[in-house]
Amino acid sequence: MKLTILGGGGFRVPLVYGALLGDRGAGRVTRVVLHDLDPRRLSAITRVLAEQAAQVSDAPEVTATTDLDEALRGSDFVFSAIRVGGLEGRANDERVALAEGVLGQETVGAGGIAYGLRTVPVAVDIARRVARLAPDAWVINFTNPAGLVTEAMSRHLGDRVIGICDSPVGLGRRIARVLGVRNPAEAWIDYVGLNHLGWVRGLRVAGRDELPRLLADPALLGSFEEGKLFGPDWLRSLGAIPNEYLHYYYFNREAVHAYQQAEQTRGAFLRDQQARFYDETADPDASALAAWDRTRAEREATYMAENRETAGAGERDADDLSGGYEKVALALMRAIARDERTTLILNVRNGHTLSALDRDAVIEIPCLVDANGAHPVAVDPLPDHATGLVCSVKAVEREVLAAAESGSRATAVKAFALHPLVDSVTVARRLVEGYTSVHPGLAYLA
Repeated sequence: MKLTILGGGGFRVPLVYGALLGDRGAGRVTRVVLHDLDPRRLSAITRVLAEQAAQVSDAPEVTATTDLDEALRGSDFVFSAIRVGGLEGRANDERVALAEGVLGQETVGAGGIAYGLRTVPVAVDIARRVARLAPDAWVINFTNPAGLVTEAMSRHLGDRVIGICDSPVGLGRRIARVLGVRNPAEAWIDYVGLNHLGWVRGLRVAGRDELPRLLADPALLGSFEEGKLFGPDWLRSLGAIPNEYLHYYYFNREAVHAYQQAEQTRGAFLRDQQARFYDETADPDASALAAWDRTRAEREATYMAENRETAGAGERDADDLSGGYEKVALALMRAIARDERTTLILNVRNGHTLSALDRDAVIEIPCLVDANGAHPVAVDPLPDHATGLVCSVKAVEREVLAAAESGSRATAVKAFALHPLVDSVTVARRLVEGYTSVHPGLAYLA
């Protein structure tokens, strides 16, 4: 079975390959094709993967190419993890937004809109190529903003594109751990929303909802990442546990201030950190895998550092440094390829799940997955405050899609202006001016 990884020179590709190395049985991936526009990055990651596979006799074969059509042709699965504009683009997204006093995070607010505007045209081109060159392939999208990009691709691939994210997985794992659930896989997580905008409303073990026990215990509630970020009182007021990215909404002023005061933005930090990694792997005598391990540990430990500092949350727990999206990707591929039915929280088309949104809106929801794909599970409606936020952000995503399709600068301004974290049409216009001046990929906006 052939797996194509788009963004194959990306830093987190070894996580996916490491998961594949541990997979056994019929229907496993036997061939991995890495595609990237940067041969230097491809070479570095290929070296890391070779070291990972050194002691595995039946490791999937790895090839690399800069030819997109060659990479896609005949694929069974396509894993999309591209970064249009690179980390320099992310750093610019943050800088332009913060100069206007608004959030520049890559998936939330102004930064997410800018990233989406330059990514959607590329993602749509990929979707069209997949439909032509690998019509039976399943596309697993990890490219951010994951929900927005998945929805753009679904207009050409239907339900054969599925978005994944590790945030809900990590959140469910932390809640299960603090509640003493021995096997988190046995817990049913009642989670719903958009990508990076969702809430856990229940966690059921053997049919019993254990979340009320957590919400009733302030000490227990404040003992894990989200409790430290949001505070027990706020979580008890919500009656739910929000995705960590909602910290940017509930504590927006504090987050913006912290990012403005930081020595460098997250994007700039990752840009510089990964530049050192790729330089180090250019040395043929150095261990590429060792360099990758060191860099990954630093990356994970500093995740959302400004938010945690604002909340006084301290350092991340060691158990939260292991990632998880590669496990979701592997479980998804196994379920489809082998009909190993499972339940995963995924980004899929809404259908009739949330009545406040139309059928084609991509949402993040528990799904039953089998050989026929991912099927969203019926859930209770969101409370009014969450419904309002979900509808508002989905409306912004639709304006981003419309701007990317039409090339309309006015529609791009509308997307920025309507976002709840951008509170001024004047600021929205300046943001579009700022982003088009630094991103060649936005030259299409007229």
